[in-house]
Amino acid sequence: MVEGLRAVLDEFDDRLLIGEIYLPVDRLAAYYGADLRGAQLPFNFQLLLLEDWSATSLARTINTYMAALPPGGSPSWVLGNHDRSRLATRVGPAQARIAAMLLLTLRGTPTIYMGDELGMLDTPIPPGQVRDPAELREPGRGLGRDPERTPFPWHDGPGAGFTDGIPWLPIGSDIPLHTQRESRSSMVSLYRRLIQLRRTTPGLSTGPMTPAIVEGGVLSYRRGTAEDAILIVLNTTDVASQPVALTGRVLTSTHPARESTFVEDYLVLDPNEGVIMAIANAGSTPCG
Repeated sequence: MVEGLRAVLDEFDDRLLIGEIYLPVDRLAAYYGADLRGAQLPFNFQLLLLEDWSATSLARTINTYMAALPPGGSPSWVLGNHDRSRLATRVGPAQARIAAMLLLTLRGTPTIYMGDELGMLDTPIPPGQVRDPAELREPGRGLGRDPERTPFPWHDGPGAGFTDGIPWLPIGSDIPLHTQRESRSSMVSLYRRLIQLRRTTPGLSTGPMTPAIVEGGVLSYRRGTAEDAILIVLNTTDVASQPVALTGRVLTSTHPARESTFVEDYLVLDPNEGVIMAIANAGSTPCG
């Protein structure tokens, strides 16, 4: 069936077949189709469904998925959607910054759920304002998905720039886009820096990737080639990391003050800090 859909799309230019498929990776990989004639991007929800947000679980999940991809299959990464509690609620606001850096540096296509770029949290929904049929049918069981579906706050004031009327769901207390634009340390500024770096750095946009490794609570992997290697180092804990042996220039960080600095010999990450670095002579065998 999926190959039939793909055949129709291939009759047109610039069309992409994405599959919203909740399956384990071994079954998910089949939806790329024989000779990649199926969906170009079967959504990979493994990180979204991860119960244990730790460097070890992340590395295992990433490496298992990458190994299961068919030759030539393009990876897909999803960390938030309208069916699961919001990213910043699941992992905490500090680790949501680490998650943003992870999502936008893994090889493949990242999908950002509306509002995650603001660090939006789940919004409590009073019983009289519940809309989700799942919660209305079985109230009190926590099946409702309204908390992660509340309106996007564009600015302060009534309706948050989303509407001049009464919104379908209540507007939360999240910091609006207008306010976040004014701060380099805001979540939306981090997303913009990451997206810009991805667009302008071939190693991040299309380069190969080494398997993810773990030292303590630090997750790391490389993108690009040995000659123009990009190193991503993510502290998934709220304690300072042990020294990480490396030399290079910080391209961007979850902590803006560290950006553009040069690191010689070793780096100690702050709690909940992630950095992207340009390093030289990083000979290793890329995967995928």
